[in-house]
Amino acid sequence: MANHLQLGFQDASSPIMEELIQFHDHALMVALAICTLVLYLLTLVLTGKLSSNTVDAQAIELVWTILPAAVLITLALPSLRILYMMDEINEPHLTLKAIGHQWYWTYEYTDLKDITFDSYMTPTSDLPLGHYRLLEVDHRVIVPTESTVRVIVTADDVLHSWAVPSLGVKTDAIPGRLNQTSFLVSRPGVFYGQCSEICGANHSFMPIVVESTPLANFENWTSSLPS
Repeated sequence: MANHLQLGFQDASSPIMEELIQFHDHALMVALAICTLVLYLLTLVLTGKLSSNTVDAQAIELVWTILPAAVLITLALPSLRILYMMDEINEPHLTLKAIGHQWYWTYEYTDLKDITFDSYMTPTSDLPLGHYRLLEVDHRVIVPTESTVRVIVTADDVLHSWAVPSLGVKTDAIPGRLNQTSFLVSRPGVFYGQCSEICGANHSFMPIVVESTPLANFENWTSSLPS
């Protein structure tokens, strides 16, 4: 999760988030190169001797036409690649349904057995020592590590958004519509998110907690739940 005064992204915990961070760094390097070139040209103009030379300069016109197009291509191709990767869902190992309410989440594991539970934020007065205030919930989402999880997102009342930054997941929950996304958690851990769509007075109190465990532990968890 994010730390105080953190300027960068959270540590990536899924392949998609790793790709997004790499593309972010790539775009920043392109922007840095452009800013450096513009600053250099401005310095030449301001410090050089003024000239009224208006000779034909087809070569430089060709350069400043082709160069921006090449820069846009270097940004567009990786961006389109990541967009297709985020939309593609290939044979998920687990399907999870997340339903947004004012102001809590309901989760359903319908392809294993009928597992349904509500997830409310843990009040500060009931928070165990060492847990995070306004981020911990009474029932976490448990998923297996290194398994593709499809998440079907919808809402029961108003617009919500199911978002976990370290997994690179953010999908709007719209009443009467099913949106889907997927993620693959690359390591065991606990990952925090929040509703990312203003949904009313208690919008700030709809945390999301995803706990990733090895497959054996996940199977033990599902078998221990009441039928």
